[in-house]
Amino acid sequence: MTVVGVAVRDALDSALVALRGARVATPELDAEVLLAHALGVDRAALWLDRDRAVAGDATRWFRDAVRRRAVERVPVAYLTGTRGFRHLDLAVDERVLIPRPETEHLVEAALGLPAGARVHDVGTGSGAVALALKDERPDLVVSASDVSEDALAVARANAARLGLDVSFARADLLHGVGGDLDAVVSNPPYVERDAPLPPDVARHEPAGALFAGADGLAVIRPLCTQAAATRVTFLAMEVGAGQAPAVRALVAAAGFPEVEVIRDLAGIERVVVGRR
Repeated sequence: MTVVGVAVRDALDSALVALRGARVATPELDAEVLLAHALGVDRAALWLDRDRAVAGDATRWFRDAVRRRAVERVPVAYLTGTRGFRHLDLAVDERVLIPRPETEHLVEAALGLPAGARVHDVGTGSGAVALALKDERPDLVVSASDVSEDALAVARANAARLGLDVSFARADLLHGVGGDLDAVVSNPPYVERDAPLPPDVARHEPAGALFAGADGLAVIRPLCTQAAATRVTFLAMEVGAGQAPAVRALVAAAGFPEVEVIRDLAGIERVVVGRR
């Protein structure tokens, strides 16, 4: 693919040939996001000035990024190093799961917590959920944990860059986390061990943040039990497609009798909320 000294429209056309040939799911979007990042502009600018020249360092970065996207199937967020989530731009890399739009429903579920509530995000990854909650509800006392020190390094860096006061600690679920909490939220691993995944995910996103045993519930089960053993009165978890009925039963059996299921924009039962 040659993009040296060409206009935006020609650079995009060349990228689309490569991305479509590789059967990338969203070739137009990927090409535009990558080129906008290379030029340091937003996507709208590409449409406003289709004759803008693509040259120099922008050319080299864009050409390499398109190759890596098409051949190595590196996710766009890892190529640009950023991902938008709620009102935040988060730094992400292969140490953390890429935040998904459906996880925003988990944040929304917790926005109604009482003023000053103490909420803990289990398996925080990039810090997306914890940081979004603190950003939108500054009155909340937000803490977060992850079993991965690599993930915590990303989360802490995001918090520092965004100026959000969230405390982070290494912990396996709620082990070692202070029991003086009002709420627990989590986007835990929930993919079944043998489930097929797109190559983008399977090759590049951290397996520890994805897989959870034969039925995908190996993390959710103990999390329900541990949360119920604390003073927590609110438990919200993101779940996989088709898992909500089983998780609803687990949450109720653990001691959260008021259970609500929230659907995502695709109509999938995505977040299970337990209250007591």
